[in-house]
Amino acid sequence: MIFGSLHPLDLAIIVAYLVTVVVIGKMAAKGTGSEDGFFLAGRKLGKLYQFFLNFGNATEPSGAVSTASFVFQQGAPGSWLSFQTVFMNPYFWFMNVWFRRVRLTTVADLFEDRFASRKLSRFYAIFQILVACVFLGFANVTAYKIASSLVVKQESQWTAADRASAEGYGDLKRLEKQFAAHTLPAEAKQQLAALRERNARGELHSYITLLNNVAFFVVFALVVGTYIVMGGMAAAAVNEGLQSILIIVFSLLLIPTGLHAIGGWHALAAKVPAKMFDLFGSAGSDQFSVFGLAAILLVSVVQNGGLSHNMGICGSAKNEFAARSGVSGNYLKRLMIILWAFAGLIAVAVFGAGGLSDPDATWGMLSNKLLGPGLIGLMLAGVLAGTMSTLAAKALAISSLFVRNVFRQMWPELTETQGVFYARCTIVVVLALGALSAWLMGDFLSIVNIVLTVNLPFGACVLLSFFWRRLTTPAVWACVVLSTLVIIVVPWTAAKLPSLSTDQSLAQTSLTPSGKPAGVFFATVVHTHEDDLSSPLVGSGRFNLECWMMNKVGLNVAAYSPNQRLTAQFFFDGFFPFLVLIVTSLLTRPTDPARVAQFYGKMKTPVGATPELEAAGMEETRRHPTRFDQTKLLPWSNWEFCKWDRVDTIGFLICSALSAAIVLLFIGLLRWAAP
Repeated sequence: MIFGSLHPLDLAIIVAYLVTVVVIGKMAAKGTGSEDGFFLAGRKLGKLYQFFLNFGNATEPSGAVSTASFVFQQGAPGSWLSFQTVFMNPYFWFMNVWFRRVRLTTVADLFEDRFASRKLSRFYAIFQILVACVFLGFANVTAYKIASSLVVKQESQWTAADRASAEGYGDLKRLEKQFAAHTLPAEAKQQLAALRERNARGELHSYITLLNNVAFFVVFALVVGTYIVMGGMAAAAVNEGLQSILIIVFSLLLIPTGLHAIGGWHALAAKVPAKMFDLFGSAGSDQFSVFGLAAILLVSVVQNGGLSHNMGICGSAKNEFAARSGVSGNYLKRLMIILWAFAGLIAVAVFGAGGLSDPDATWGMLSNKLLGPGLIGLMLAGVLAGTMSTLAAKALAISSLFVRNVFRQMWPELTETQGVFYARCTIVVVLALGALSAWLMGDFLSIVNIVLTVNLPFGACVLLSFFWRRLTTPAVWACVVLSTLVIIVVPWTAAKLPSLSTDQSLAQTSLTPSGKPAGVFFATVVHTHEDDLSSPLVGSGRFNLECWMMNKVGLNVAAYSPNQRLTAQFFFDGFFPFLVLIVTSLLTRPTDPARVAQFYGKMKTPVGATPELEAAGMEETRRHPTRFDQTKLLPWSNWEFCKWDRVDTIGFLICSALSAAIVLLFIGLLRWAAP
């Protein structure tokens, strides 16, 4: 009695979870009649809810699945795409307060408040609605990758095409091993090249799934839409509590079962290549370097400032300390990343290096191999819970942007009740677009690339809005337009133009340190005709415009490894928006000084412990917006960095110490497991 490889007990657990989240949404429906109640839970969420919201939003299953996938491919250095956030925790100690002190409902409100520009506010809202499709699509793809690798066809159900795909993958892995060991016969080189070509086209698979991706995305969106439409932010916060528990459970499940399957902790050293335990990689390898880590951290910090849900999470805190307490949830996420990385190493021990046709399915395939009836259902419930609550928070943020910064600008007479109604309608549409986006997405590395960079234009604008008085409206427009073209539009559309994708000077390949071919400017490069390896090359996927520009000024990017090119791209993407903002601001007229003074006065005014104290404090700031200017670190300049008080200093030091301790813990565990 199985559905594919699922047992009825697993199905029962999944159904029970889905029913539970809908019931939670129904119970949380009280108090959602106003926009403040629906979007921000009345700004009444304390430390515990802030912990759950921060942990839940930071610890979505996509992080677990992508981390395990990257570690399976690259070893421990592959975890840096997620683990670099350990260095951001001290930054969050301050960032959470900024988004609470600004006292707004959406990030789009910030542009109207700071620059008196409703057009900028509206453009940000529309931009984020489109960006949300990427984030929601990533979450959908993650859930599907795991579910599809758990619901697989039995070999007796394979079609001729299924068998050819699976057997071709087996031949590819056999020849790759001979190639790595320098024992590949000369007559097999042509066969290996042909199989690599088929694999690059996505034609070879190590497993065949029964699960239809379109049906999965539709059902998934329907369930999320049901509970979040009913309960709003309150339902999201309660579900984050449930999700947090399930995230911890599903993060732990694969470790003891995996170690038992391979013969214990010390079996890792015997079955996993030694270089995979080096967290910082090594020179000349395919892994991330320290410079790569710095580049990833740079784009993570910048893009984080522009995330649409920042205001909803931090703004819902009842006071500043509650907002700051959310940092603790981020620390628990860093510990989860360590577990996810070891799951990737265990997968290497179980399947062998490169033993899966789709590394993005590492988590699901490992679950399918290690877990029995009931545990697989629990794993899937954890994945669904984490993904759904992440979808819910982002969908809520987008609905608030649409109602407050698009719809209400066109129809100012909109009532609160009507606003909530249209917000619910928006959630349905956004979730549907997220499902469509998931259907169009490719591999995890490409998805993570766009997730890390898509918010950079507005992230840079938000950060400079908080700290630089001289920032102007034309500079923000210039940054958004130019950065979007250079970082997002041209790179992701170039492959659609035959004149570019078939240009042999662009469709170049180079050999990685391990001897495999990789595209120089395009993410993937294959031959025009699959059965003719002498035919012209054609590029697909993201076009690395950044490296192409560097190549034009004399840098030999073809000599770089793929990760070195990715590092160069991230450094360019991280600094380019700031360059545009600063240069354009210095060439254009400053924003109204009175408005700017009110904005920074508000940002320096602590949130009152009671509504009465809050109102009194803000009234005093309105009368004397410069009353906190003595706290400026550089009082003679336009920079608004302030001196730290006791809470700032102690919190920063504790956060830094915890971050360092977690990094040392990770290094220690890797060295303990290494040969």
